[in-house]
Amino acid sequence: MSPKPSPHQEIMIAPAYNAAPLDSAAFKRSKRLSRKALGLGSLTLLFSGLSGCSSVSGTPNLALVRIIDAAADTSGIDVYQGAGILAYDLGLGTITSYVPTSPGTYALNSDLAGTKQLLATAYGTFQLGGQYTVIVGDDSTALQETILKDQTIPAPAGEVSIRFVDQSTRTGAVDLYLIPMGSNITQVKPALTGVAFGTNTGYIDVPSGTYTLSAVPSGSVPTTATTTSYTSASTYYPSGSARTIVLIDQKLITTPGLQVVVADDYDYVGTPN
Repeated sequence: MSPKPSPHQEIMIAPAYNAAPLDSAAFKRSKRLSRKALGLGSLTLLFSGLSGCSSVSGTPNLALVRIIDAAADTSGIDVYQGAGILAYDLGLGTITSYVPTSPGTYALNSDLAGTKQLLATAYGTFQLGGQYTVIVGDDSTALQETILKDQTIPAPAGEVSIRFVDQSTRTGAVDLYLIPMGSNITQVKPALTGVAFGTNTGYIDVPSGTYTLSAVPSGSVPTTATTTSYTSASTYYPSGSARTIVLIDQKLITTPGLQVVVADDYDYVGTPN
C-alpha cells in the first residue's frame, strides 16, 4: 500500500466579482490571510485527501469557480482571473472553496506565488449560474490548466455521480476499483481501466454507499497480497451527490507515488433517496 498523503486544507477565498487589481498593501494583507488559512483552516479528509466545498446556492446572477492545485513540480501558485485575484499561494493538493464571479470569458493566469512570473494560462467562459473547476497541473514540459464544468444537479436516486481526472504524470496508467464495505479487491471488477495522465472520465453514476478506492497498475490482476498504488480509507457516498476525484503525484525524492484529492461538487439537500 502506498503511503498516505499528508492532509490538505480547503482555503476560503474572498469573492472575485471581476475585481480590480489589488494595490501592494492589499496584496500583502490578502497574502497574510491566505497563509493563515493554510495554517489554521479546518480539515475535511476524504479518501485520505481533501474534500472540497459543497455546491453553493443563492448565486443565480453569478458563476462559481474553484481551483485545484495538482502541480507537484511547483512550490506555490497564485491564480488570477483577468486582473482579479482568485487564490494566493496554493500548494499541492489544495482545493479552494467556490468563488462567486461575474459571468464572462476570462484569461486564467497561474503565476509563481508572490511574483508575476506567468507559469500557465487558459481562457474560460463562465456562464450565469454555472459551477466550474480549474485544475492547475504539470505535464512533461510545463504547467497547464484544465477547466471543467461541474455537475449542479442531483445524481439519480440511490446513486452518486463520480468524475475521475488523472493529473498524475509519474505513476503510469492505472485501473481503479471501488470496493464496497465488506468486500476486497479480488471480489470486484474495476470501475475503470487504463486511466492515464490527462484522462477526464466525465461523470459516471454508481450506487451510493461506502467504498474503498484502490488503484493498481493497469492490466494487473489483483490478489489479496497485491500492493496497490493507492488505497483510500472507507468513505461514504450519499445518494444524489456528485464528486470529482483527482489523481495527483506525491512529492517524493525517489519512488513516484500516487495520491488522491476529492472535491464535493454537489450534495443533495432534502429527504434522502
